[in-house]
Amino acid sequence: MRRRDFIALLGGAAAAWPVGVHAQERVRRIGVLMHTTPDDPESQARITALAQGLQEAGWVVGRNLRIEVRWASGDIARLRRDAQELVALGSEVLVSGVGPTTQALQSATRTVPILMAQSLDPVGAGMVKNLARPGGNTTGFTQFEYGLSAKWFEILKEVAPRIARIGVVRDAAADGPAGIGQWAVIAAASSPHGVELSPIEMSATADTTRSVAEFANGSNDGLIVVVGSVATVQHKLLVALAAQHKLPAVYPYRFYVEAGGLISYGPNLTDSIAAQPAMSTAS
Repeated sequence: MRRRDFIALLGGAAAAWPVGVHAQERVRRIGVLMHTTPDDPESQARITALAQGLQEAGWVVGRNLRIEVRWASGDIARLRRDAQELVALGSEVLVSGVGPTTQALQSATRTVPILMAQSLDPVGAGMVKNLARPGGNTTGFTQFEYGLSAKWFEILKEVAPRIARIGVVRDAAADGPAGIGQWAVIAAASSPHGVELSPIEMSATADTTRSVAEFANGSNDGLIVVVGSVATVQHKLLVALAAQHKLPAVYPYRFYVEAGGLISYGPNLTDSIAAQPAMSTAS
């Protein structure tokens, strides 16, 4: 399905949804799949932004709208179950959050419209055919361009000019082509400076504390935390470990800094999810 056709489909559906208050007003259902934890303030802010955007378009939770949110908390098996549950509940539109949420929803349905609130490399990950004509039942936003990865290195080199080793915190297995792409760009940027890169692999079951401690054995070390689902779930732990080992660190999102991190460079995720209502009612 072409992007224009997809948006027109959602626009037509939205136009058909009743917005006036009356006795027979139908309550529509949106399913939101999150890979983070329900007690994470940043994630809650995104859900609030989505609800506020929908309210501005005439859709009020508790009146003519119900938003079903499922929180996988970094558990891939649970993520897949949650995706299936949201489809089974009769969600008419599905919104995917960070990490592998879009793939989980695509595995659960090929007919219910899916809106990606954010995505790193949807083409490389096989989620859409191309950016101009995504095809299938999925469209949305990419909030990231691989060139940003080079900026993380440049910023870290600026705040810690003598840095000799950088640990790149990533989850290559879960984040697929996106994790590989970010690593490649950081490697290309750091190579002319003779800075050594060391991968610090994360997963939902890995001992992140031990992995960071094993890396942090020099006086000129630093960290780059790339965009990734597991890093998002464990962002408070990563910030605490960087402080514990006195590692200057650069992060991809502001919520790391709000948790006490040194510096971040990247897009505003709340803005991207707030834009979903406008996209879903476009014509």
